[in-house]
Amino acid sequence: MTLVPKREYVVLFVGDVLVFVVSLWLALALRYLESPSREFFMQHIIPFTILFIAWIGVFFLAGLYGKHTRLFRHRLPSIILYAQAINVSLAALFFFLIPIFGIAPKTLLVLYLLVSCPLIFYWRVNVFPSLRTSRKLKGVLIASGPDVRDMSKEIASDSRYPFEFASIVDTEKAKAHDVIQEACRVAAESSTNFFVVDFSDKATLTALPIVYNSAFQKRRFALVDAIDLYQEVFDRMPLSLLQYERVLAGAASSRVYDVMKRVVDISGAIVVGIFALLVYPFVALAIKLDDRGPIFITQARVGKYQKPIRIIKFRSMSGNDEGVYGKSGKTELQVTKVGKWLRLLRIDELPQLWNVLMGDLSLVGPRPELPALSSRYSARIPYYEARYLINPGLTGWAQIRHDRDPHHGADIPETKAKLSYDLFYLERRSLLLDLYIILQTIRIVISARGS
Repeated sequence: MTLVPKREYVVLFVGDVLVFVVSLWLALALRYLESPSREFFMQHIIPFTILFIAWIGVFFLAGLYGKHTRLFRHRLPSIILYAQAINVSLAALFFFLIPIFGIAPKTLLVLYLLVSCPLIFYWRVNVFPSLRTSRKLKGVLIASGPDVRDMSKEIASDSRYPFEFASIVDTEKAKAHDVIQEACRVAAESSTNFFVVDFSDKATLTALPIVYNSAFQKRRFALVDAIDLYQEVFDRMPLSLLQYERVLAGAASSRVYDVMKRVVDISGAIVVGIFALLVYPFVALAIKLDDRGPIFITQARVGKYQKPIRIIKFRSMSGNDEGVYGKSGKTELQVTKVGKWLRLLRIDELPQLWNVLMGDLSLVGPRPELPALSSRYSARIPYYEARYLINPGLTGWAQIRHDRDPHHGADIPETKAKLSYDLFYLERRSLLLDLYIILQTIRIVISARGS
């Protein structure tokens, strides 16, 4: 049983395409103040179909096929307007560069933008949620800890989830016999469809025989690992529920994946590196004109299996940050005027493509940490060293998902949060996930979301 269904992404895709088509028809009707004929509509739908494919790609990069969390829904109007403005701009460029279709829809594109934005918003906010079944699956949560409490609050407060917890047993507060008693009670209820349990909790183990027997009395039943459900909800690993065996099991990967990933790293570094060389002279000149300091810096970082590596970057600060911050826990160096823009556009990272070619870095992986900070975090954060079971990367799951990544200072709580994303990637890494991370990184660079 999949408690967090994936079919909603397919429904969103189909619905968006239909809205594109309807918006085009309405824009034509408004443009000419009459219902467009079949032949006239087909004349436009053929070139616009090519655009629809590109527009879906823009929606993907804008995150519109990600999870519709509460925060995301709050930002949805601005995201749709931003994405559709880009789509209309692409359409204008398309018809200007490819005039073979015999149409120059300047006014039509403006009308399309005005029509499509409210329609897409209405589809996603009002129509799409109504397509979900109103009857929710009822389950029982048997676990404890801060991550479990966060998960139960998230599920209870957001109607997008097609399930709910009819009963929650906190194993920190309940005694073993109370857990068994509660399991017996809910197992007998016909409305209970699933159990979510922490398999590492001793109190849970005592209740598993009752849960096992209840599975034979129900037409629909599932036993779900609390860690797995937490990952589906938050896209990160619950550190409070982790055990060493889970971390080590996630470190295993196929030889085929490792070889293919290396091929992608080399190919990507060569292609991007060739184009990057075009901007090197301009970056070097800007840095020199700014403060006359050195153009490049090299930094010691911790690589795979905690092997020391040195990476090269364009200098974006008044000096070279080595991670030694003293009692303040923060660097005294300042970001330069040019460095601010280099960071916003991630240009300061381009020289590290050389490190990718040498095999010290990958295109995708955990962020390479400074040795001084790594030693501090390893001593205070459980499982932190697991990040070094794979190559660090230029970009990664934590970099695109964790907006409060600590930079140029030591921050234990935020580093724990970042680690939860790194461990999620460690367990679920694949070429498809790597591609998704790269595409989302492109979106971040285009939108100039600073680092």
